[in-house]
Amino acid sequence: MDSLPFFPARASTIAGPIDELYFAWLILAGVVALAVAVTMLWFAVRYRRGSSASRVIADAAEHARTMHHIEITWTLVPLALFIGMFVWSAEVYYRSIRVPKDALPIYVVAKQWMWHAEHPAGEREINELHVPTGSPVELVMTSQDVIHSLSIPGFRIKQDVLPGRYTTLSFTANRPGEYRLYCTQFCGTSHSNMVGRVVVMEPAAYEEWLSAHANVPTMASRGARRYQELGCDGCHGAQSAVRAPKLDGLFGRPIPLRDGRTVLVDERFIRDAVLLPNENVPAGYEASMPSFRGQISEEELLDIIEYVKSKGNATHGGGQ
Repeated sequence: MDSLPFFPARASTIAGPIDELYFAWLILAGVVALAVAVTMLWFAVRYRRGSSASRVIADAAEHARTMHHIEITWTLVPLALFIGMFVWSAEVYYRSIRVPKDALPIYVVAKQWMWHAEHPAGEREINELHVPTGSPVELVMTSQDVIHSLSIPGFRIKQDVLPGRYTTLSFTANRPGEYRLYCTQFCGTSHSNMVGRVVVMEPAAYEEWLSAHANVPTMASRGARRYQELGCDGCHGAQSAVRAPKLDGLFGRPIPLRDGRTVLVDERFIRDAVLLPNENVPAGYEASMPSFRGQISEEELLDIIEYVKSKGNATHGGGQ
């Protein structure tokens, strides 16, 4: 398929299964459409006005049995085909959205009209994304302004990026090279300029790229600094006299809420806790935390999330 004109190269582990599914649907739909068209044409020619074809039913009972068998056949055969295709499609879909536990997290903030990526080790990129081959990657994405949509055709992946919430996209690149990155949701006058590139590198070359940026602060360290500046340690610190949830081992753990629900402490929960603290109040605590809406940027919020992750989590069993 890589030799097909105008067809993007397959550069991720999910690209092959998606292509196979795409062409299977294309062939199945084409065969069904052709069969219907040919049948319609045959009946139109055979039973045209003035033709000699007999229109008299000689044996009504036999005709009814024949029609019954035909109806069963044209109902069950397409049903079996499309149920099979549905099961295949569902399997590929769930494989594409399943995030491996050891996936490398990279945070992406979409803005009019650029992509801002941050690596946990501290590297920041504008309209570029460096990733290693053979390692699963999870993009944790949000928008600073309007709805965007991140698409990497070479990986056969696309996901809407929404303001006010986090969406995720995972992939495993398997072919070194450079691949185009697009916004596929009209987002304003310069939408067509919101493009970038994904640089897929061999693991050794990727480590060298990381080493070249080793002098920058990590996201967790930047988050810790902002956490202190906002005075969060006064309530959530280990020595705080104020009754508030502690951060150690919090991320990735389900916690009960005052309203009886149980939620998972993930990126979205932490974001809401900072900006909308009274929406999900943990059981046993008062709704006394102030909102920091308007005081913190999306990038700073992601740094704080990475800092909370570094305090240890129930999913990975330790800090980063």
